[in-house]
Amino acid sequence: MDLAQTEAALLLLGALFAILALGVWIGLGLLATGLVGIVVLPVLMPGMASFPAEKVLGSAVWAGLASWTLAALPLFIWMGEILFRTKLSEDMFKGLAPWVQRLPGRLMHVNVIGCGIFAAVSGSSAATTATIGRMSLPALAARGYHQPLAIGSLAGAGTLGLLIPPSIVMIVYGVAAEVSIVRLFIAGIVPGLLLMALFSGYIAIWSLLNPDRTPPADPPMPFLAKLKASGQLIPVVLLIAFVMGSIYFGWATATEAAVFGVAGALALSAWGRTLSWESFVASLMGAVRTSCMIMLILAGAAFLTKAMAYSGIPAAMAAWVGAQGFSPFAIILVLTLIYIVLGCFIDGISMIVLTASVVLPIIAATGFDLIWFGIFIVLVVEMAQITPPVGFNLFVLQGLTGKDMLEVTRNTVPFFLLMLVAVVLVTLFPAIVTFLPNTMFGA
Repeated sequence: MDLAQTEAALLLLGALFAILALGVWIGLGLLATGLVGIVVLPVLMPGMASFPAEKVLGSAVWAGLASWTLAALPLFIWMGEILFRTKLSEDMFKGLAPWVQRLPGRLMHVNVIGCGIFAAVSGSSAATTATIGRMSLPALAARGYHQPLAIGSLAGAGTLGLLIPPSIVMIVYGVAAEVSIVRLFIAGIVPGLLLMALFSGYIAIWSLLNPDRTPPADPPMPFLAKLKASGQLIPVVLLIAFVMGSIYFGWATATEAAVFGVAGALALSAWGRTLSWESFVASLMGAVRTSCMIMLILAGAAFLTKAMAYSGIPAAMAAWVGAQGFSPFAIILVLTLIYIVLGCFIDGISMIVLTASVVLPIIAATGFDLIWFGIFIVLVVEMAQITPPVGFNLFVLQGLTGKDMLEVTRNTVPFFLLMLVAVVLVTLFPAIVTFLPNTMFGA
């Protein structure tokens, strides 16, 4: 990077942080920073080319949002909103509890498995944590389970909403990186199961080392009684299997599968007698609010990306990194640290769209697979969900438990470290991510 590009990059970065520090919405902050790049920088640096801001804004926002793939995002959000207003969390605890009684840690595994199932419904980390936590935390406390472990496991497992498809963050990354959403969804399956196994493994080992803190098992239930207890949960699992199966086997695109998911969620809600005009409107408006928030961020990011592209900063940074001869592992280590720090201040979607224009050219120049990097970045964004002061899962758990932020954060530390282990594993063994999509679609 030459001196002028370095100065331009620092000015844009300073402008962005200054705007966000004023409390401006992130989407509007990105738009304002893009205007700085298009309008202000050419004035301050006469050698930089000038472009008409109104034309760049219109074309960038249209190009960023006019995507058929992106249409899946509000539909999957609506599917989760519909099921969020059913008795899903209650049915999930009752349905899973009989099956985990023989595992070390017993009902504590309901947090992990329940979050894994609901993650495939909502695609949202905060919604997963809140839904499962409302039912599991009081039930575990009433039975005498170790509360710090219950809080920590819920915080960690709640992040699965970002990794296990359909994931809202994956759709945002797929649009930003221009990679297949379907391949991303498939690539997230094994890492999602790996993370669940790490969480459950830790719970089992902790329980074996602390048998006095684990309540005795409930009386054994016959197999048919277990099936009956899971009766309300099975339709939801079948809906998830159908939606994701239609994507994996090529029967439907991600957007078409999202339509099936909404229709199935409405049918299940009606069958469970939780669908009313009030719940229908509430779910629809919840989906609209969340979708509009994400779309505003994407619009701002598209404009800022275009402004930065005109300045030549991303290409220059990618060329500079390539010229330094950094090893791939060194680049991944630096990016991990950057994303963890960013996660202390902004949400996951904003992290991705904010850094995509700079990071993706570097990743492409280094030779990383963009599908693999998508799962890597989702894992790191998951870690950001449980890092203070802006870890959304921490806020959710603070509201559910009434405990102070420091105590909630302390309970999540073991699960943060387990997520770090998962990042290391997928970096050392990238086939964990790439094997399944490459097997189904070819390398």
